Amino acid sequence: MKLHLKILGLSLIVLSTYSAHAVDGVTDTEIIIGSNLVLSGPTQDLGQGFKNGYDLVINKVNAAGGIHGRKIKLIVKDDKYEPIVSNANTKTLITADKVFSLFGYVGTPTTQASVPLIVENKVPLLGMFTGAEIFRKPVNPLLFHVRASYYQETEKLVKHFTEDLKLKKIAVFMQQDAYGAAGRDGVVAALESRGLKLAAGGAYERNTIKIEAGYESIKQAAPEAVILVGAYKACAAFIKKAKADGLKIRIANISFVGTRSLVAEMGADGEGTYISQVMPNPWKSSFKVAQDYRKNMDASGNKNYDYTSIEGYVSALVLIEALQAAGKDLTRESFQNALRKLNSDIGGVKINFAGSQFGQNQVYLTKVKGKEVIDVEKMD
Repeated sequence: MKLHLKILGLSLIVLSTYSAHAVDGVTDTEIIIGSNLVLSGPTQDLGQGFKNGYDLVINKVNAAGGIHGRKIKLIVKDDKYEPIVSNANTKTLITADKVFSLFGYVGTPTTQASVPLIVENKVPLLGMFTGAEIFRKPVNPLLFHVRASYYQETEKLVKHFTEDLKLKKIAVFMQQDAYGAAGRDGVVAALESRGLKLAAGGAYERNTIKIEAGYESIKQAAPEAVILVGAYKACAAFIKKAKADGLKIRIANISFVGTRSLVAEMGADGEGTYISQVMPNPWKSSFKVAQDYRKNMDASGNKNYDYTSIEGYVSALVLIEALQAAGKDLTRESFQNALRKLNSDIGGVKINFAGSQFGQNQVYLTKVKGKEVIDVEKMD
């Protein structure tokens, strides 16, 4: 009987020790992180760019021995920019792959499809390539944002259109889904705060370039400016058609569009197009983080700098800082606490969560000039 109790006691000690240290996705040698983004189809440049950026950081950290002796193991899924695929991928990452945290999701509709699973399983998600308000209000304590919101981007564009150019008739051309709606709502809010109304609206179907009906709706309304809330192929098609038709209209895009791919698709028709950005200029910024990004891109053999990949790069630096600060006894709680306490100047990009879910709110205004994208202080 005494022997049985001793064995039982030993078993309970072993079990309690295991329970105290058993955290999904964390072993003595690895931290498993799940990433779900678009890697195929007509929007693949966005996901591939973001991944290119975060790979630079994570590969370098792993080559140096990892974090507190653990290397980061990335499990990457392609959601094809389709919500139903994103949901299935997220379920696999959480329940089968047992990831410690999620990181690097690209797109509003795809992220939206995954949030219920994230909440149900209490798995944090850092570094979303989306600025939609639905992930910000009400605040979700599991979602950590490294970028400014679409409301902040569209506010900046409307401010410049109305103050610099004195325009009042502003339209929206949008992707017909949660992403497009997020951008449209931001434009409407910015206009209404100035006593103005949306001049016109048009839409296209996600993962297509079927822009004709939406384009005609806007053309018929004859607005002075239009803000495009879409991905690079559809937005480029809209801009090229507007130029071909000789429309005298100012055009702006928000950051999700995929700047490098947009410029390539537009060609000469892109001259003068404005784009709001949430990261420093990857080609020209003197910030140390941008210099390091260019140096690491070059070393990897990839000189296709872009706002998408520098956002992935900065987001990964935030991930690494938080994992380092969380300590060797890593748990999801210690990781989230470390994020909320994070106040760091990452090579010129100031990240300060200040006890919140939002790391920074900087928005830059850029303009296409020739084949380049330049920072500008105002519209002209």
